[in-house]
Amino acid sequence: MTVARRGALRRGGVAALEICAVAALYYGSAELGLLQQLVRSQVTPLWPPTGIAVAALLLRGPRIWPGITLGALLANLPLGPSYAALFLIVVGNTLAPLCSYALLRSAGFRLELDRLHDALALIFLGAFTGTLVSASAGSGTLVLTNALSTDRFWTAWWVWWTGDAMGVLVVTPVLLVLCRAHLPRQMTPSRWAEVLLLLAATACVGLIDTSSTPLLFLGFPLLIWAAFRFRLAGAAPVALAVSIFAIIAANHGSGPFARHGMLTDMVTLQAYNASSALTALLVAAAVSERDRSQKEIARACGHLAELVSRLSLTGTQPIPPTADSRPHPGSGSARGPGPGPEERHHSRLTYRPAPPPRRPTKPG
Repeated sequence: MTVARRGALRRGGVAALEICAVAALYYGSAELGLLQQLVRSQVTPLWPPTGIAVAALLLRGPRIWPGITLGALLANLPLGPSYAALFLIVVGNTLAPLCSYALLRSAGFRLELDRLHDALALIFLGAFTGTLVSASAGSGTLVLTNALSTDRFWTAWWVWWTGDAMGVLVVTPVLLVLCRAHLPRQMTPSRWAEVLLLLAATACVGLIDTSSTPLLFLGFPLLIWAAFRFRLAGAAPVALAVSIFAIIAANHGSGPFARHGMLTDMVTLQAYNASSALTALLVAAAVSERDRSQKEIARACGHLAELVSRLSLTGTQPIPPTADSRPHPGSGSARGPGPGPEERHHSRLTYRPAPPPRRPTKPG
């Protein structure tokens, strides 16, 4: 009984630590996300806490949901506008990741994200569908409490929904990669040089994107390069960096985000972020799926070659069916017109050992 109590206390302590860690990560990422707020100091174009919440649910299970609620409460408590509105917003922020988690589990999502099926599930179920709950609950609450005018509802709803969706698209894959990250055992110097070159190119693109004349399209060659050469481990961080560069450019109102209304800028920004995230995830998943298929084909060819080698060593030869083994009309059993036992035996392609050579006999 003492051992059982110790095990229960240990499991309870681990669960409490996980909940506190999720709450701290949620609150810290919320403070970072609010640096780019656009509507009422509460709605941002990229909301990392939702991506952290979905990743935590996928990695540790639904038992850590109190950490999401606690983190959402701490993040929204200074923003108000009232306790009733705060309660509804926190409920929406908690239910949205839980809905995304339930949809992904029902779709058979795998944490490796190495299948095209997993990438599509994360995009359309985890990001675009599950986050509808938080956007509708949060924007509707702000309008009902007169904290937001009615004519700004759809603007707030759009930014809220796309911000949560972008959090799932660009933050969740990075966390799934980090949980399985390890230093490669065998990596050539040329491979390390390619990694450093990719990092340098990403930094240069970031400087260009955040300048007075950003060239946002330069991020797509980086995404394709990272996805083809480094799979999800390279595509996910580059997609996050490209999205951050675009958000900074939109916040400064430069390039394609100049001289437009906020709704138009947000549509342009989120369309670009969604396109970059989709490109990174889909290409990385397709390449990983191709590699896995090639390995399976190579393994099957190896097994076949081993089987042929064993057959050649044992001296077995296939005996093709002869004309006598074909069924004759009326030769079936009394039960029906099917072939008899001997005919069924000879009609199969069997293998028999070759008879040993006969020794010449001496003439009598």
